[in-house]
Amino acid sequence: MAKERYIVEVEPGKPAKDGRPSVGPVYRSKFAKDGFPAPIPGLDSCWDIFRLSVEKYPNNRMLGRREIVDGKPGKYSWMTYKEVYDIVLKVGNSIRSCGIEEGGRCGIYGANCPEWIMSMEACNAHGLYCVPLYDTLGAGAIEFIICHAEVELAFVEEKKIPELLKTFPGATKYLRTIISFGKVTSQQKDEVEKFGVAIHSWDEFLSLGENKDFDLPVKKKTDICTIMYTSGTTGDPKGVMISNNNIVTLIAGVKCLLESVNESVTVNDVYLSYLPLAHIFDRVIEECFINHGASIGFWRGDVKLLVEDIGELKPTIFCAVPRVLDRIYSGLQQKISSGGFIKHTLFNLGYSLKLRNMRKGRKHAEASPLCDKIVFSKVKQGLGGNVRLILSGAAPLASHVEEFLRVVSGSYVLQGYGLTETCAGTFVSIPDELSMLGTVGPPVPNVDVCLESVPEMGYDALSSTPRGEVCVRGDTLFSGYYKRDDLTKEVFVDGWFHTGDIGEWQENGSLKIIDRKKNIFKLSQGEYVAVENLENIYGLVPAIDSIWIYGNSFESFLVAIINPNKQAVEHWAEENGVSGDFDALCENPKVKEYFIGELARIGKEKKLKGFEFIKAVHLDPVPFDMERDLITPTFKKKRPQLLKYYQGVIDNMYKSGK
Repeated sequence: MAKERYIVEVEPGKPAKDGRPSVGPVYRSKFAKDGFPAPIPGLDSCWDIFRLSVEKYPNNRMLGRREIVDGKPGKYSWMTYKEVYDIVLKVGNSIRSCGIEEGGRCGIYGANCPEWIMSMEACNAHGLYCVPLYDTLGAGAIEFIICHAEVELAFVEEKKIPELLKTFPGATKYLRTIISFGKVTSQQKDEVEKFGVAIHSWDEFLSLGENKDFDLPVKKKTDICTIMYTSGTTGDPKGVMISNNNIVTLIAGVKCLLESVNESVTVNDVYLSYLPLAHIFDRVIEECFINHGASIGFWRGDVKLLVEDIGELKPTIFCAVPRVLDRIYSGLQQKISSGGFIKHTLFNLGYSLKLRNMRKGRKHAEASPLCDKIVFSKVKQGLGGNVRLILSGAAPLASHVEEFLRVVSGSYVLQGYGLTETCAGTFVSIPDELSMLGTVGPPVPNVDVCLESVPEMGYDALSSTPRGEVCVRGDTLFSGYYKRDDLTKEVFVDGWFHTGDIGEWQENGSLKIIDRKKNIFKLSQGEYVAVENLENIYGLVPAIDSIWIYGNSFESFLVAIINPNKQAVEHWAEENGVSGDFDALCENPKVKEYFIGELARIGKEKKLKGFEFIKAVHLDPVPFDMERDLITPTFKKKRPQLLKYYQGVIDNMYKSGK
């Protein structure tokens, strides 16, 4: 049976010319073969998305949060679209009564909650730039964003007020008004007023705009609606300017895609809002839900209570980053192995039977209804019982986790890929296509995509296995980096946005992300090393939780810093008669030798070249974290910072390795 191909070619590839590398053919989704989906009538701005849904679905449940009764969490209590709309109008009038005009900038700082969305919609109503202030970037970055974006007014979660005040006096050059999502203490009022800044509780702020009725400006598609600062792996955060058109185009594309695979969002859908609204991934998903008059319930802000919130809300669509899905996977694996011999055997039998049928091309719901009912129903209940789509984004999801969840969760598991600069969704895999495991699927139906060769890394976009830098063109692309034309020009060439990620086209038209363009260095023998690709390979060693590989052009071999898996190390030590606690084991030369052996084993298995083998390792029992500035909020490694932090260790590894 010929495999279905999910992309169509719209322009042929081009050979290298005038110092520019060769470029592969331009492809788009087969769902857009006759042209991109038409814009949704009347939808010109983010404000229209909300306004039209209020007209259509005034009494639908829109935003929900759990009521706390006698200190215990109760059921979700809901506000309708119309109730939210009435508050949004008040918030808008209050913002304007503080003297902020169209094009002004409002910051929002804190965990997802109904007030976050209401503040954002008030910005949309009055043509203000909404500037999320990151929860996970320290005070330095928050001060940087307030000053760089010239934020005049900031909404802030009550418990984040002390964090915001750490940006004083620097931020007070621009910041004039602070609004708490809850209460304000008299002490905070005194502290803030010393700097000539006003601070209001939520209720007090709503009364500022009473009896005032500011006209809503006419909003254009090209207007900027938000400036999202992305956590750079190098240098200061960059302000990505997202326009109304980016978001409404994306919504039309997602609608077209979901209709094409019979999975449309409806008014009955329920979404759990816990991924940060400060990131584009969650922001556009919530805009899609609002566009369909669906419901958004908020978590309580504590990852340990997430499963309980899921059980109470019973979402139908669950979005996650790989780290959350890894936790779910590990939790399920533990339950299975501790469930006794019979349960364990039954689970494994059910799993292999269903997977075999799915590999034969059966849809997940038809592959083994009996196993779904008897063996896997508890897994589905663990996610509330109603989930039909699990969407993973922001970082690569390990194939074994994706396969496992596809088999046992009773829902589609889709992996997507996009950047803040491409307004999140650029690729997403197709439901029930098991052949797309480990890929990010084909392009969404509103972008063109091509690969550009990277000769210095050996990637050729015109070869039989096309590989190269992923380049995107379309109306979902950002308008530029705020106040940084130099950086904008670097990534935009002839209308194509260069992502910096290396992709490989698969037979079925899906894309696999295999590397990162900038993570390349030369060893002293002149060999280029594509480090991200190697980290993905060496990361397959079960005893490794995380690995950072380093080499430089004055040395002939590679070294690595490893976060070892505690259980695996302790298990190996016990079996091999090596004593000591986890920290001591990480220092033990025998344990290091074991890791070097494991790396060599996988290197041979994957036929790596001699210079790609790792000759020395350092085991750090403390995982790479944001506290030491070693990773970004989306868990990407900050390579310059890792080098600075581990410089002494690396120097010693090179000395002892010679």
